[in-house]
Amino acid sequence: KSRVLCCLPVCCVAGYFSVLAVVLKTSEESPSTDEFNRVELSCLIESISTINPRIEWKKITNNKPSYVYFDRRISGDLENRAVIREPATLVITNATRSDTAKYRCEVTAADDNKSFDEIVIDLVVRVKPVVPKCSVPKSVPFGKLAELSCVEEEGFPKSQYQWFKNSEEIPEDPKSSPKFLNSSYTLNTGTGTLRFTSVIKEDAGEYYCRAKNDAGHAQCAPQKMEVYDIDIVGIVLGVLVVVIVLLCITVGICCAYKQGYFSGQKQTGNNYKVPAKGDGVDYVRTEDEVCTSSLQKSRSVKASLLKLAY
Repeated sequence: KSRVLCCLPVCCVAGYFSVLAVVLKTSEESPSTDEFNRVELSCLIESISTINPRIEWKKITNNKPSYVYFDRRISGDLENRAVIREPATLVITNATRSDTAKYRCEVTAADDNKSFDEIVIDLVVRVKPVVPKCSVPKSVPFGKLAELSCVEEEGFPKSQYQWFKNSEEIPEDPKSSPKFLNSSYTLNTGTGTLRFTSVIKEDAGEYYCRAKNDAGHAQCAPQKMEVYDIDIVGIVLGVLVVVIVLLCITVGICCAYKQGYFSGQKQTGNNYKVPAKGDGVDYVRTEDEVCTSSLQKSRSVKASLLKLAY
């Protein structure tokens, strides 16, 4: 009996001080919602003895707090979009992407021994991705490099990317699927880049990209990529034909000069004279000079074309 009697004052004192302390709790420290939906930031008063405590909510952005509920009024970014549900829970009726932040609920109870308490709630507003911008080359030479890109910047959290060929998802590792076993590529799901190091005929097809996050997904329209062979033999034959045509033209010009078709009087090497003074008057070249100059130009063109072909 004496032990029980001794414990009673201690229990009474502990109970007294617990009643005189304001204590807060929350049902969800990290709530999340999709954009334009309703979300609650729970701030529950577990114990308090002050009848009319002061309740405030602050939004913390870049470590700087700003009031969203003060003096019993909603203010700031949440004005006309939020209400207080008694006693202290903040309800956002139409959440937007700009509402993603930390929020602090503060309660001051002047009549309590511990007169102040606060809790911090981390809100995430998810934003569905928009249609990504996709870039797919229309045609790629066999054996060459090809890069496909996909970009989407509106979604939150940051979008992850998937690529599809002919409506079938492309795996990150080509060796994991028999259909892509012969392809050589790298797929970055974080940046949306699909890079073929050496395209083959089987890589031709319709490609599209999908951007996704926790709020949803969006995808671009399919785009066709073709793979073609480089006809080396055809290029060489084409160059040779051009060279032959140029040679024929050169020979024709030489013959025309020898026949005198380009001058009123046939000029020979014997009747050609160099002007004594540089009086600015043009003189007629002999057919030998014309042929030599044309042949030199023809050889120069032939060498340039053959160089380009190889």
